Amino acid sequence: MTNNKQQIIIVLVVAISLAIGMFWFYGQKAETSPEEQSQMLIYSYRVVQTYPHDPEAFTQGLIYHHGVLYEGTGLRGRSSLRRVELATGKVLQLHPLNRRYFGEGITWWKNRIIQLTWTSRTGFVYNPETFEKLEEFTYGTDGWGITHDNKRLIMSDGTDTLYFLDPDTFQKIGSIQVQYQNKPVNNLNELEYINGEIFANVWQTDLIARISPQTGRVLSWIDLTGLLETQSRSPSYGSEDVLNGIAYDELEDRLFVTGKLWPKLFEIELVPKREIEN
Repeated sequence: MTNNKQQIIIVLVVAISLAIGMFWFYGQKAETSPEEQSQMLIYSYRVVQTYPHDPEAFTQGLIYHHGVLYEGTGLRGRSSLRRVELATGKVLQLHPLNRRYFGEGITWWKNRIIQLTWTSRTGFVYNPETFEKLEEFTYGTDGWGITHDNKRLIMSDGTDTLYFLDPDTFQKIGSIQVQYQNKPVNNLNELEYINGEIFANVWQTDLIARISPQTGRVLSWIDLTGLLETQSRSPSYGSEDVLNGIAYDELEDRLFVTGKLWPKLFEIELVPKREIEN
């Protein structure tokens, strides 16, 4: 009888353990998004075209709108908003910021250009033809990158958080935390909204994260290692001349990237890494 009781107890323990294990497994699976369940896709690139770029431009923001390239640059005393000729890299128009401001990201919104500043927590709205300052606004964090999804402004501050702002009042209306494999992705910098995804430079890396604006999860990565040869980087700024600057030509479906103090700007085509490796 004792043996039977022991056998029954063992069977019960095994059954309970299996039940707990199944509950944990399916519970975890239910909490895991389809994006995480599928294999993470990593993209590399093919260079389609190379253009000159001002090697003194500390690129913080980049947009391409209806055939015109606009650039926001940083560094105190050197920050600016620019209109640039893509083919030659020539600066066609330049608006210098006051020396107390460190310029950051830019975006185009309803025939206006919006520019952030770094630690001053002050943004500017410009007439895109004259670069006349039309408005100032404030925000509650550092300013790094900015873009929009045709409804909201999307702003980064160098952390793992992206903020949604009302484009008329500039008030915060929401936020998401960006994660990859349930871990935060910090140092989010320059932003561009492309075909329903947020593209974000990860500061001091050669990576661009493609982010779901609904969940904050990284959908895929773009690895731009080797895009600019080491010998082409600025020797006077050490590790500061990093990849930063994403612009998308919606009409022609062209993707442009550059970096801080880079002498070149690139039009690239994204290619799945396994295709490169083959």
